Amino acid sequence: MKVTVNMQARALRRKGAATLRVLAALLAYPDAGLRAHLPEMSALLAADRALGRARLGEVQALMRWLAAGDPVDAEVAYVELFDRGRATSLHLFEHVHGDSRDRGPAMIDLGQTYARAGLLLKPDQLPDYLPVVLEFLSTQPAREARDFLDEIAHLVNGIFGALQLRASRYASVAGALLDMAGRQAQATPPPCEPDIDESWAEPAAFEGCPAPGQVRPGQPQPVRIVRNTDPSPQGAPQ
Repeated sequence: MKVTVNMQARALRRKGAATLRVLAALLAYPDAGLRAHLPEMSALLAADRALGRARLGEVQALMRWLAAGDPVDAEVAYVELFDRGRATSLHLFEHVHGDSRDRGPAMIDLGQTYARAGLLLKPDQLPDYLPVVLEFLSTQPAREARDFLDEIAHLVNGIFGALQLRASRYASVAGALLDMAGRQAQATPPPCEPDIDESWAEPAAFEGCPAPGQVRPGQPQPVRIVRNTDPSPQGAPQ
């Protein structure tokens, strides 16, 4: 799935919007088109001043690595990192609903949220893909964008922890999103992932809800962007 890098959008005039668009692009597949925009993206991050100096340095180090390294190696590393495990998946509903039947309605609900804001996705774009979410937020008013980031912060923090465990430079992007949400990046051990064959195994018929995201057969589940498991009041950081 490809995120279009369009740095001339009117929405980018709001502080933080350009940073969200750059972070969205950095989480997309590092093809030649993305690499061609890296100098412009680095300049936009510096001019936007939405990130602290240390975090900005980390993100720019990722961009230098993408620019200087072998393109094939970067692309292979990206696929291995984001497409071969649930802990680092950039599809947010993978962390919320797993393979349960709630995922489809949640996708529709989020897609309708985009449509009401005037954003129509391409046929091959899934609404829960984090770069798509960030592109959407880059078009929203500052307060709404921050509130949305705060709502998904515990999911981003889980991805941040999984990326740090892998010593990945991409952890800087997740950390930057947490900074923008006003949260502290706290690496936590990701849950154990099932063997790849087990995760793709077909569930036995009529056995209820074997997939993550459903508690009991027949139990209605709310359609939300996240399921916050933080026990602290309003999900505030400790």
